[in-house]
Amino acid sequence: MNNADPADDSLPAGDEAISAAPETREEDHDDAGESSPSAAMPGSEPEPEPGSEPESGPAPAPPPPAPAKTASGMPAVETEEETESPMDWYILKVAFNREDSIADALRKRVKMEGMEDHFGDIVVPTEDVKTFTRDGKPRISKRKLLPGYIMVNMRINDDTWFLVRETGGISDFTGAAGKPMPMDPADIERFVNKPELDEDEEVQVKIGIPFKVGDRVRVKEGNFENQEGDVDAVDETNGRITVIINIFGRSVPMELDHWQVEAL
Repeated sequence: MNNADPADDSLPAGDEAISAAPETREEDHDDAGESSPSAAMPGSEPEPEPGSEPESGPAPAPPPPAPAKTASGMPAVETEEETESPMDWYILKVAFNREDSIADALRKRVKMEGMEDHFGDIVVPTEDVKTFTRDGKPRISKRKLLPGYIMVNMRINDDTWFLVRETGGISDFTGAAGKPMPMDPADIERFVNKPELDEDEEVQVKIGIPFKVGDRVRVKEGNFENQEGDVDAVDETNGRITVIINIFGRSVPMELDHWQVEAL
C-alpha cells in the first residue's frame, strides 16, 4: 500500500512561485515613482508649482533714472525757489475809508502766522496835497489815490490766499473769474514806486481841491459874487478851477481860485 507524501498536497511548482512572490501594492509604485530620481528627464529641472516663488527670490528693481543735467553737464539741482510761485503785486478790494486799518490788520496777521517769507510790502497808495485851514493857512496832507483798494506784494498759494480772504474788511482780489491778476508794471510804477528826483529838484505838491468836474458851485466873492455855475476843469497844480457862468444869456468860462467858490 502506497502512502501519500505530504509534499504532494502542496501547490504545483508554478503556483508556488507565484505565491512566494511578495505582494506589490499600487501605492508603493506611486511612491516609488515620485521619489525615484530616474523619473525626471536628464538635463531638465522640475517645474515650480503654480503660485510658488522661485528659490532665487523676486526680480531686482530697475535702476533709478539718471538725473537731469544742465548745459554745462552738471546735474541739475531743484531748489525751493524753483518750486514756489514768484512774488508779485496784487490789488485787494477793501472797505471804503478803512484802507489804513485793514492794511495794518493784514500786516499783523502775516506776522502772527509766520508767513513773512511769502509777503512783501502792503501799501495804501497816496500822494501829498496842499490844503488850507479855515483861517487860510496851508498844510500838507495825504490823499488816497485809489479809495477802496490796497496793494500787496505777495506769493499766491493756498495758505496766503486763505489768510488774505479771512482778514476782516477785505472782499476779494482784483482779477478775472475769481483768479488774482498781477498788477501791470506801468501801474506799479504809477502807484507804488516813487520817482527818483535830483538833489536840486523839489517835489511838486498838488493843491487839494474839494471839487470835481460837473459839480455845481456858487461864487463867494469878487465881481461875480453869488453867481452859480458848473465846474468845467480843475487845476490842482495851481489850485484853480474853471467855472461856466451864465452872463447876459451866454455861457462864459471863468477861472477862479478854488477858495472863491463853495459847493451847492
